Amino acid sequence: MEEFMTMAESERAYIPAAGRDLFLPLYDFITKLMGADEARRALLAQANLEPGHRVLDIGCGTGTLVAELKREFPEVEVVGLDPDAKALARARRKANSAAVSIQFDQGFSHALPYSSASFDRVFSSFMLHHLPDDEKDETFREIVRVLKPGGRLLLLDFEAPESTKHHFLSRVFHSHARLKDNSQGRILSRMKGAGFDYAKKTGERAVLFGLTHAGYYEASAVASRAQ
Repeated sequence: MEEFMTMAESERAYIPAAGRDLFLPLYDFITKLMGADEARRALLAQANLEPGHRVLDIGCGTGTLVAELKREFPEVEVVGLDPDAKALARARRKANSAAVSIQFDQGFSHALPYSSASFDRVFSSFMLHHLPDDEKDETFREIVRVLKPGGRLLLLDFEAPESTKHHFLSRVFHSHARLKDNSQGRILSRMKGAGFDYAKKTGERAVLFGLTHAGYYEASAVASRAQ
């Protein structure tokens, strides 16, 4: 069940979708130019969505992934969550323009305002590196909680850069300190530690004009749980 954010929660510090508010009007154009839209479409292709599925996109930003998802899978119920009210306003306009019905909520990934076992799929694209370390672990635990038995997390994010030249463009939006923890080993370790039944890296893709890579990950909630 959806819950509204308190004033203290809504004022909690977070990194905006574009890293800085001043970049938000250009965010969709820049991310498309850098290959993020194609990367997200590949993430959708891995989800095996079915009619009647309920899907959550955490850190939905300006709504590119959820709008594409709803256009391609109109019989899937789609929810987008983000702490950034300005990004959500753009996401709602995008959904209205595409004539698709999407529920947008303001909130944080480490304290999801939804009932346990209420989603078949959870998506996260280019969001994990926004979070401080403790919130990454809390976020994965929350995803396990809201996934139905056998439900799946589909995650896409920047790989930790191997040298400074490979992360110059990403630093325009996000600090190196946020990216350095995004190694394959650390992400899989966090997933398994949160209680996923299995977790694996499924692939990678060049982004940021080929100067760095993004990794694709999948994790599954346990097939059955004690009631």
